Amino acid sequence: MVSDIFINALFIPATADAVSSSSLWQYFANGVSLGSLYALIAIGYTMVYGILRLINFAHGDIFMMAAYFAFFGIAVFHLPWPISFILVIVATALLGITLERVAYRPLRDAPKNSILISAIGASFFLENLATYLFSGKPKAFPEIAFFADTVVIGGVSIQIVTFFIPVVTLIFLAVLLYIVNKTKVGMAMRAVSRDYETAMVMGVDINRVITFTFAIGSALAAVGAIMWGTRYPQVQPMMGVMPGLKCFIAAVVGGIGNIPGAVLGGFILGFGEIMLIALLPSLTGYRDAFAFILLILILLFRPTGILGEKIAEKV
Repeated sequence: MVSDIFINALFIPATADAVSSSSLWQYFANGVSLGSLYALIAIGYTMVYGILRLINFAHGDIFMMAAYFAFFGIAVFHLPWPISFILVIVATALLGITLERVAYRPLRDAPKNSILISAIGASFFLENLATYLFSGKPKAFPEIAFFADTVVIGGVSIQIVTFFIPVVTLIFLAVLLYIVNKTKVGMAMRAVSRDYETAMVMGVDINRVITFTFAIGSALAAVGAIMWGTRYPQVQPMMGVMPGLKCFIAAVVGGIGNIPGAVLGGFILGFGEIMLIALLPSLTGYRDAFAFILLILILLFRPTGILGEKIAEKV
């Protein structure tokens, strides 16, 4: 069985020092946790692409702004963390809506290159705005006792947040799939993703659908930022660059435009990175390169991604 071969391969150390069973479980938990974070952020990329055929390169910076919102909500305004997190999700969704109206909507009928340049400009704007407002000095994300607690499994201490992140990801995925497949706005989203012009002629409120898409994608980025801050407690203006690129890669690997595909790609990328460190510790410094090598391989052998469909571009 292929699955048996894969599982056995995980337990075969690639170096002279064998990876202990307890360490392997630690790496496994970390891989699932990191993959869940990538999945949450990748959904935002894939939703916007599915509707507008646009790569929202500012999505990683929306993630960064959400982390700052959470930091100030807890550390500066001393709000209880559940209230702060709710406000962060709402504020980030509003930020995504504002970005769409200011940077993308005026260029919706312009050539694709124009809106792509606008997305890159929006990304630079948010990074420099954060540097100006918050300084470039990294800030420590506030520790939340509930997430910082640890449990001991097989002699390995694992933070509760490590188990919490995949559960949150799966819950939000289920809610999102219900919205897309079972509600009227979801039906409108699917219609717009299939044929923008026909949906508009049939009376679909395009602006409402696109606004809702950006709001949902940005809200999921906020959830990802909150979980990221609890897992990797440091906030700085450029923190969204590499996670943003990797989550874009995750969306491409799974099939950009496909929501389950984005989640699958996130898990593959996160798990692959962590297991690379576990089995080949000498290549730890190349963990970022793994993502780009995976992207190249996918584009060479499966350009539509694992779950993606080939959609003809209209001229």
